[in-house]
Amino acid sequence: MSEIFSSTPFILLLVLGSYLAGCKLYRKKHIALFHPLLVAMVLIIALLSLLDIDYDTFCAGSSFISFLLGPSVVALGYALYEQIEQIRGKEIPVLTAVFAGGIVGIVSVIAICRIMGVDEAITSSLQPKSVTIPIAISLSEHSNGIPSLTAVIVFGCGLLGGIGPAILDRCHVNSRVARGLALGSAAHGLGTARAIELGAVEGAISGLAIGLMGVITSLLIPLFESIMR
Repeated sequence: MSEIFSSTPFILLLVLGSYLAGCKLYRKKHIALFHPLLVAMVLIIALLSLLDIDYDTFCAGSSFISFLLGPSVVALGYALYEQIEQIRGKEIPVLTAVFAGGIVGIVSVIAICRIMGVDEAITSSLQPKSVTIPIAISLSEHSNGIPSLTAVIVFGCGLLGGIGPAILDRCHVNSRVARGLALGSAAHGLGTARAIELGAVEGAISGLAIGLMGVITSLLIPLFESIMR
């Protein structure tokens, strides 16, 4: 029986089934706490513990899903190509907005952590909160942070991105480009998923913001660290 639980088909079924269960619950309740990814994460952890499946086995069995991250990025690039006219002539404002967002995101973390007397390792773990998990973990490792803590914080920021459209509505931000930039810059992948729900333009621009924020944050964090030393 243990061989069945550790097999790739079973693990893939476990992941997909947990996500679909989360989607069904979210459609029924429409509560942010029941976000499909959060529900799936809780279900998977509980089932892995119950069935005594170790993390390495789970990673090996779900490697195909990790592989699909590559094609998904390409898909975002194609969506951006289809909406290229929406940003033609707006390159400077787009870069400025993402650059400003990157600075505010990092400086705010450093300032709050310094005021509260937080350990440097935790500060380094929180700095890349606005970029996608693979980039954030790499930056955390190079800054002597705690990668596991970084992953949790990044995921949390992504979940908070689900309420981004409501905040943008309250602030009367109606530009589709601006809304896409805000969601992609602040909430990376999960924010982009929410942006795609709003429309093709928002989704494409949000995908662009993920890449730009990743590059800018990768340059700014080492710069700020050298300045702080």
